[in-house]
Amino acid sequence: MSVDSIDDLPTVDSFAGLPPEFYTRLEPQPLDQPRLLHANTEVARMLGLSEAALARQDFLDVCSGNRGLARGHTLAAVYSGHQFGVWAGQLGDGRAHLLGEVMSPTGNFELQLKGSGLTPYSRMGDGRAVIRSSVREYLAGEAMAGLGIPTTRALAIVTARNPVYRETVERAAVVTRVSPTFVRFGSFEHWTHHPEQMRILLDYVVDRFFPECREAQAGDAQGEHGVLLRFLRAVVARSARVVADWQTAGFCHGVMNTDNMSIIGLTLDYGPYGFMDAFQIGHVCNHTDTQGRYAWNTQPSVMHWNLYRLASSLAVLGPEPDDLRAQLAHFEQDFLNAYHGNLVRKFGLRSWRDGDDVLVDDWWRLLHTQRADFTLSFRRLAEAPRNPEPFLALFSDREAAQAWLQGYVRRIEQDARPDGERIETMRLANPLYVLRNHLAEIAIRAAENDDAGEIDTLLALLRTPYTERPGYEAYAAPAPDWARELHVSCSS
Repeated sequence: MSVDSIDDLPTVDSFAGLPPEFYTRLEPQPLDQPRLLHANTEVARMLGLSEAALARQDFLDVCSGNRGLARGHTLAAVYSGHQFGVWAGQLGDGRAHLLGEVMSPTGNFELQLKGSGLTPYSRMGDGRAVIRSSVREYLAGEAMAGLGIPTTRALAIVTARNPVYRETVERAAVVTRVSPTFVRFGSFEHWTHHPEQMRILLDYVVDRFFPECREAQAGDAQGEHGVLLRFLRAVVARSARVVADWQTAGFCHGVMNTDNMSIIGLTLDYGPYGFMDAFQIGHVCNHTDTQGRYAWNTQPSVMHWNLYRLASSLAVLGPEPDDLRAQLAHFEQDFLNAYHGNLVRKFGLRSWRDGDDVLVDDWWRLLHTQRADFTLSFRRLAEAPRNPEPFLALFSDREAAQAWLQGYVRRIEQDARPDGERIETMRLANPLYVLRNHLAEIAIRAAENDDAGEIDTLLALLRTPYTERPGYEAYAAPAPDWARELHVSCSS
């Protein structure tokens, strides 16, 4: 059953019920003459909000930061983290305000404003976000949800005339983010030398999101250390799963700092992300990342490194270092299981076989050498054995592509799988529509003129990205030449 006012959403004290060391209670900073640019009816339905609720003044007031939730406790959380591999010390919600936790028909979700003003953790920042970054985050969550990749989502974007100074002067915006929790690796790193607070946070996260870790299996460590080790093992598994999903969707996070890693394995904090167009194995989507630390091919190893930082912080509770390392050692196999499982579906195979790694390595080499379009290469491969021309047209060296395709045909013949069944499996695993940078840019330029039409179009396509929609061929086409000039950075 839905409610007709955002203030009627039932809430519960969860993160706000932790001791005051974990956050600062404060109100958002209002915007001048805010305007609702877009409301996400699908996320609203998930929260139990009616469509009528989205047109009310109280919805705009809350989503603009002009006031908090009537039944919530507004706060900014503290955390720490490693940024680009270097310990950055205390960080925290520098431009975000947690409004409260909503009890919805589909589960509990926290509502958080991003771009809602200064907090004690803003450091040198201004506490604001701009239309550009807000639209990118808003669209990214829906794109990832459509692909089935664990993610935070967003309820609304509000814009205003307040000037925000970035590379240029831009207009302010606030995006309402939605997630079961915004606790991150850095939330634990913050308490590396404080066992009492670490224990409180661990109990909170385990009880709410990993209750199965309370149950010891035969041979498991007992007591608090057993819970801690099972928790770490579960986080390793979820983190390996999500980064495998990124790899096989051609998605680059762009800024995999430990303070941007979700403790429950979601894709969190969309900044300088990107879906690859022309495939390059070392593609770096973040213009700020001059050393290429967060390139596409490094994402699994960086996730593993981040997990080591998490485990190091948990050491304050006294588990044996070898026991922590034993949990971390599962990462490689967890990742490969998920990665191979995804590739089995994307290539239309029955199962992963010995020797398939050669086929896949040759595939990545082919795409890299010829800078072939990531998304379309996978998509057109489904029909390529019986109609190769659309597939081969993606490659400058057609002979090399034809040679690889012949090897692929020999491989699928080993499965003896009906062709129609294989094609259908591949169509359900290889999207036609992804959030290419130039598509996001078109939506941003329209939004800066208070036009949300492109956002509506993209949401309709990205929510069902595997289904071809007649009349929308331009949204599935390779990036135009002008897109090469687009750059995203940490300010994005």
